[in-house]
Amino acid sequence: MRVPTFLAWFAYAIHLFGYALFVVAVVLAVVALIDWMVRTRRINPFNPIARFFRRAVDPLVAPMERRVVRAGGMPHAAPWWMLVAVVVGGIVILSLLRFVFAQVAGAYGTVSLGARGIVFLLLHYTFALLKLAIIVRVVASWIRISPYSRWVRWAYSLSEPIMRPLRGVIPPLGMIDVTPIAAYFVLWVLETLIMALLVG
Repeated sequence: MRVPTFLAWFAYAIHLFGYALFVVAVVLAVVALIDWMVRTRRINPFNPIARFFRRAVDPLVAPMERRVVRAGGMPHAAPWWMLVAVVVGGIVILSLLRFVFAQVAGAYGTVSLGARGIVFLLLHYTFALLKLAIIVRVVASWIRISPYSRWVRWAYSLSEPIMRPLRGVIPPLGMIDVTPIAAYFVLWVLETLIMALLVG
């Protein structure tokens, strides 16, 4: 299969997934509403609909209900949290698919330019990885993940050679370390200049 054909099918699959996600979200919203009404006794508990939901739907919602209760929430809110989890998860997957499509399409278009295109692509991915490392490092510091954790150690290893010289020049603003912002800006400027030279 040629790359353009693959990209066309990939784009079509993403489009279908987006529609399917919307339909699933609407159906789940209706199910969550009815289940919430059953749980809060807005529907008679002896109603056939209520009995069906207790038998068929409640076992599916039970794992989410346990998490909601452990977090201090009310059990009857579980259907709504289930809806939120499915919608957010679907949006994340859809965004990842679109990101992968954009990367593959961009890589194909750039590589088709020849050796200069390949160099351009490698530089772009190198700068993107370094910028991602800075973002991961900042987020890890916010949620207090140890720099030695295997999940973020790579980000510190990649970004520290850039951050260390800047940290010696740029003082912190009170409790805030602005070095990551400066490092990100420096990378952006360097990437822009190098790419402009390549294109020119």
